[in-house]
Amino acid sequence: MQSVWTLLSWGPEGWLDDIAYGVFITVSLAAATLPVGLVIGFLVALAKQSNEPSLRLAGNIYTTIFRGLPELLTLFMIFYGAQIGIQQLMRLYDPTAAVEVNAFVSGMIALGVVFSSYASEVFLSAFRAIPKGQYEGGYSVGLSGWQTMRLVVLPQLIRIALPGLANLWLILLKDTALVSAIGLADILRQAGVAARVTKHAFLFFGVAALIYLLLAVISSFGINAIERRVGRQQVQR
Repeated sequence: MQSVWTLLSWGPEGWLDDIAYGVFITVSLAAATLPVGLVIGFLVALAKQSNEPSLRLAGNIYTTIFRGLPELLTLFMIFYGAQIGIQQLMRLYDPTAAVEVNAFVSGMIALGVVFSSYASEVFLSAFRAIPKGQYEGGYSVGLSGWQTMRLVVLPQLIRIALPGLANLWLILLKDTALVSAIGLADILRQAGVAARVTKHAFLFFGVAALIYLLLAVISSFGINAIERRVGRQQVQR
């Protein structure tokens, strides 16, 4: 029986290189999903506080759907549904066409829409916490709507929304484990493969747990640094 140190070593006899690759995939997926989720969430928040009823309705429908569905079901629907949909479109031009959807992209889209549905509520609460007088003050000094948003509203919005978005980032890191269900070689999948091959399930899943905790701790330090920087900028203003 191989020793623990051999199993957790680099090279052909160990699994550390495979797990390290899983860490790279997990962090890459979370980092790629974050800006997508933030942009969509911000736009949905704008729609939900719009004066146009159709935009408010669309925003509410969007958040209701993706907050109501389990994340894993959303992932399966996007991964398999997109594959079927694209394949049907391609067969209009080539009946023999076969399309395989990339698991990384599917995971990014699925996690992005779920993240954005929750982020939109964080942004919406932040918008509502900013007094209307801030907008009126920007307009009164001759700023346009975009300039008021960029120079007056956004700095306050980021400060107010940051704690909620930080929590969503930590949730996103954990939710990346779901992509193992569609074959993406993240931390959990690599740990699962190692556990099945070596019969040391507790060891490798324990290592995976420690890695996720380490990523959360590193993220917490990064979030605290960002919050301190934003706080200093607000004081300087």
